[in-house]
Amino acid sequence: MNVRKAVIPVAGKGTRFLPASKAIPKEMLTIVDRPTIQYIVEEVVASGIEEIVFVTSQGKSAIENHFDYDFELDTLLRQKGKDALCEEINHISNLIDITTVRQKKPLGLGHAIWTTRNVIGNEPFLVLLGDDLVLSKVPCCQQMLTLHQELDAPIVAIQKVPAEETNQYGIVEGTKIREGVYQVDRMVEKPAPGTTDSDLAIIGRYLLTPEIFPMLEKTTPGHGGEIQLTDALLALAKQRPMYAYEFTGTRFDAGDKLGYLKAIVAYALRHPVISKEFKKHIKEVCADF
Repeated sequence: MNVRKAVIPVAGKGTRFLPASKAIPKEMLTIVDRPTIQYIVEEVVASGIEEIVFVTSQGKSAIENHFDYDFELDTLLRQKGKDALCEEINHISNLIDITTVRQKKPLGLGHAIWTTRNVIGNEPFLVLLGDDLVLSKVPCCQQMLTLHQELDAPIVAIQKVPAEETNQYGIVEGTKIREGVYQVDRMVEKPAPGTTDSDLAIIGRYLLTPEIFPMLEKTTPGHGGEIQLTDALLALAKQRPMYAYEFTGTRFDAGDKLGYLKAIVAYALRHPVISKEFKKHIKEVCADF
């Protein structure tokens, strides 16, 4: 079955980015000239997905507004002769069909995905975390969709991380099928140091099948008192094959201060307008240290 829908959970409070995220959703913090969430949505669109389901919470209306049509702004820009900018703004509102679901309690990523069950229905779907950016020639989602066509199974995107950082991620232990592809044997959320030899960390891209919803419904709160997606995935992996995919590209954790700054530099160096002058500035700054 073709994958038509993508879920993007954006209900979190963004505590890692306080105080900047006190009044502004962290997903709306800009990378060069557009909010982080727009890059996520553009990856989905470039991968051929037809509909996005945002999982939101109180205080996240700015995200919905960003992808909505603004009649007053459209009129103002046209009156000022800024037709090119007007077209760019309107393009954002026409990127893709968007549905929103409210997560009423902060019960974790697993619960956020479970709230979309009636919208997703009985079909496979993508999940993208709203602060994980992947810079790649072929969109990370598209890479996973291609693999899904071959394997017809759930897939989690992974990257190798240093051993001292494994306690910050969900970790996959698995059997290598071929370069970059592993069949999942075990998954553990933020393992304590020394409890796993694996360095395969799950990042914010998943391709899931509807069987995950009954698993999430039965999952009890785990690490941090939240319903962990990793726990439900492990239960599902015991019933059917599941795979981990080491994608091609560079991932930035834009929900982390250092990761956010790295993303700004990486995207600015590739920006069609400012890249040349920005590269010059970076060299000048580095020469002073």
